[in-house]
Amino acid sequence: MKYSVGDSNWNVVRELNGRLAWFRPDSDAQPQWLDEPEPRERLQGLIGEDRIQLCFAAPAERLRLQVLEIAAEEKKHLEQSLPFMLEEQLAQDIEGLHFALQDLGELRYGVAICDRDDMAAWASLLEDYPVNTWLPEPLTLPWEEGQWTLVLEGDRALLRTGACEGAGMERELAPAMLQAAIADNELPTSLVVYSEHPDADAAVIPEALVDRAQWRKGNYSAALMLSNLNAPVLNLRQGDFAPRLPLARWWRDWRLVAGVFAAAIAVQLLATWAEYAQLGRENLALRGAIEASYRQANPRGAIVDPERQLRTQLGGLKGGGEASHFVALASRVGAVISKHPGTTLASINYSQRNSEMRLSIVAVDYGMVEKIRGAIAADGLEAVLENSNAQGNEVRARLRITERT
Repeated sequence: MKYSVGDSNWNVVRELNGRLAWFRPDSDAQPQWLDEPEPRERLQGLIGEDRIQLCFAAPAERLRLQVLEIAAEEKKHLEQSLPFMLEEQLAQDIEGLHFALQDLGELRYGVAICDRDDMAAWASLLEDYPVNTWLPEPLTLPWEEGQWTLVLEGDRALLRTGACEGAGMERELAPAMLQAAIADNELPTSLVVYSEHPDADAAVIPEALVDRAQWRKGNYSAALMLSNLNAPVLNLRQGDFAPRLPLARWWRDWRLVAGVFAAAIAVQLLATWAEYAQLGRENLALRGAIEASYRQANPRGAIVDPERQLRTQLGGLKGGGEASHFVALASRVGAVISKHPGTTLASINYSQRNSEMRLSIVAVDYGMVEKIRGAIAADGLEAVLENSNAQGNEVRARLRITERT
C-alpha cells in the first residue's frame, strides 16, 4: 500500500474504540490503524525524517470545552484558581480533573476539562510516538469566524462552533446537538458539512441551518486539508502533563550501549589502578636503590633528597664552564709548544671574562717564535704577538691566545 502526505504538514492520531488510528490530510485518505506493522513503521519513518507534524486528537466525548470570561485581576493567578472557579459547574471532584487554557484575548479564555486518568491512558497509548500537541478532537476541524464545521463519520458526529468550542456525540444525537448550539450562539453564516453520504445525512440538519449548509463529500481526513493547526491552539499538554524529556524511552533504547560503555570504563579504571599500583611498587624499589647507592658514597649524614644531595656534591667536584675552556685551550697550546725543541713556557695567565690566554715563552730565536705562533694559528686559534725581546742568546716573547671567531 502506498502512502502520501497531504498539502498540510499536520497529521492526526485519534483513539477510536481503544485503537490508535492515523489520519492524513487527504480527500481520499482512509484511517490507518497503528496496531498494524506497516502503517506504524511508515508513520515512525515520516516522523524520523521530519516530514510531518503530528498531533493527537483527544476524543470529544471524553472532555468538555467552554469559553471563560474573567476580570482583569483574576488573570495573574488564573491557572491556580481555575479549578475552584469552575468547581460548582462540575459533577466530578476537581482533584481528579485536568484543566487546560488558551488565551483568546480580551480576558477570554478557552478551557478544556478532562479526566486525569484519561490523560494518563492516552500518554501510555502514545508512548512510541513523539506527540507534544494534544488537541480536543473538535478543534482539529477547520474553522473561521461566522462558520461552523460538522463532520459525519460512521456512527459519530463532530461539531466545531468556535475558536475553542465544539463537541462530539453519536450521530443520532447530532440534530439535538445542533439545536443546542443554535440556542447558545448566533446563527453562523455557513455550516460546512463533511459527509460520505450527503443525501442520506440531509435529515440531520435542523431547518434553521438548511439554507446555510454547504455540503462537501468527504470524511475527517478531507476536513483536515483545510485545518489550520499552526494557529494558537488549546493544547491539553499543560501543567502536570506538559512535555518532558523521554528519559524512560531513551533508557530503553540505549541501556545496552550504556552498559557496554560502563563496563569498558570499569575495565579501564581497573587497568589504570593496577598500573598505578605497579608503578608505586617500582618507585619504592627505585628509591631504595638510590638511597643504598647514596650510602655507599656517603655512609654518614641524614638523607633528605639523595638525588639532589648527590648532584650537589658532584657539582662541587666538577669545574665550571670556564675551567673546562682553560683546560682545553692549554692542552692545544701545550701540544704545539712541545713540538718545537728548545722552547720553554715561562708563564701563563687566563682571563675568564675575555676567555683569552696570555703566555710567555722563551725560544732560541725570533724565527722559532713565529713558527710557534703560526702553528697555534694553524690549529684554529688566534695567536697575537704582543711583544718580544732578546735575553742573551734567547728570545722572550708574549703571545695572546683566543678562540678564532
